[in-house]
Amino acid sequence: MTTATVRLAQSARYTDHRWARFAVRRMGRLLVSLWVLITASFLMIHLVPGDPIRAAMGPNASAEVVAARRESLGLNNPLWQQYFDYIGGLFTGHMGVSIGSQLPVAQTIAQRLPATLTLAVLAFLVAILIAIPIGVAVAIATQRGRDRGLELGFTSFSVFLGSIPEFLLGVALVAVFGVQLGWLPVAGRSGPESYILPVLALALGPAAVLARIVRVEVLAVLDSDFVRTAQAKRLKAFRINFRHVLPNAITATLTLGGLLLSGLIAGTVLVETVFAWPGLGTTIVSSIQTKDYPLVQGTVLVYGVGVLLVNTLVDVVLAILNPQSTVADS
Repeated sequence: MTTATVRLAQSARYTDHRWARFAVRRMGRLLVSLWVLITASFLMIHLVPGDPIRAAMGPNASAEVVAARRESLGLNNPLWQQYFDYIGGLFTGHMGVSIGSQLPVAQTIAQRLPATLTLAVLAFLVAILIAIPIGVAVAIATQRGRDRGLELGFTSFSVFLGSIPEFLLGVALVAVFGVQLGWLPVAGRSGPESYILPVLALALGPAAVLARIVRVEVLAVLDSDFVRTAQAKRLKAFRINFRHVLPNAITATLTLGGLLLSGLIAGTVLVETVFAWPGLGTTIVSSIQTKDYPLVQGTVLVYGVGVLLVNTLVDVVLAILNPQSTVADS
């Protein structure tokens, strides 16, 4: 066996061990985070002052009815037993029973989750499709200090747009395009046109933030040695920008865009409320108002798990795009 073959085998073993350590660390962090989230969501119903059953059923419910409801939900059991019953139920898909509707929480979430996921994914795609072309175009137009006016206008407008809360932007869109112009529906999920305003309310802020990131990444690539070499060879600008600049800038952009998806998932709560969207956002708001704590507990858990899974996926994608991050990560 030659020296080169031995070195190649050692490098392959090192790479395998590095990825194995990375996978173990990431899985460990995910499991710990899930345990903290599950525990926090369980304690939520027990740390609320007063009796949630009495609060949900109203002052006119008799003591016997309230006691029977507490017994049926297992709230008379010791706290440790309720905790292990809750965790055991999660493994079997049982997340408790709604106090108001008396339907399984998992059933209600399964009915509402597709609407929220569709809204968040569409908003993410729209943000990407808006941010990347605008960020690339502005970077090319303002490289090496050119067009200071465009740079100042782009930065100012993107900062302003990115600082507007989603719900406030949603209200403004409703007022202009729904009420004054009457072009688009302002409530419900009745057809393709009903997606436009809530998707824009969710996507415009992240798109503004991501466009600034794209511009910075593209400017860094435009100033790199291999791009200057390609320009010295008098290659066409279109070829340089789309075959060399964009692929190198897009990896970091998509990774950071994945982090924005976590924010979009959380942002659906208020946006769904503004547009009366039949998703988890309106479910959690209405269940808080009616003090339906098992439903609040289950919905919060689903939101938390979604954010954790997205963050883990972003870490994995970043490690694939930049294998050295698996070494630096600890």
